[in-house]
Amino acid sequence: MTDKRIKIKVGKIEMSAELNESETASLIRDALPIKARVNTWGDEIYFSIPVKAEPDDPQVLVNIGDLGYWPDGSAFCIFFGPTPISSEGEIRPASGVNLVGHVLGDPGEFKKVFSGEEITVEQEE
Repeated sequence: MTDKRIKIKVGKIEMSAELNESETASLIRDALPIKARVNTWGDEIYFSIPVKAEPDDPQVLVNIGDLGYWPDGSAFCIFFGPTPISSEGEIRPASGVNLVGHVLGDPGEFKKVFSGEEITVEQEE
């Protein structure tokens, strides 16, 4: 289904991603398009979004390319490597995140993004 596909644009990066079937992902889909300024935390990008969702099986470890929603900060997260609190071989968010999807391109591209850049998340056509 194409309504699960989103496009993430930041700087010169334009990447497709797919949202899952979770309730949180549905709330995010309904809030699109979203424009925000990103923050970086290690190899994670996060930014506030106009979505309020409760923790839903929050994950304390994620994989490269995972998209998460951080209930503690009402933030959308893109994980592309270790965070400052990760141990070797893991990716650890600041606290549990609701997994909402996965990027379809090379997550390593997000290493080129700096705090303060504008990001757009929209439905893919």
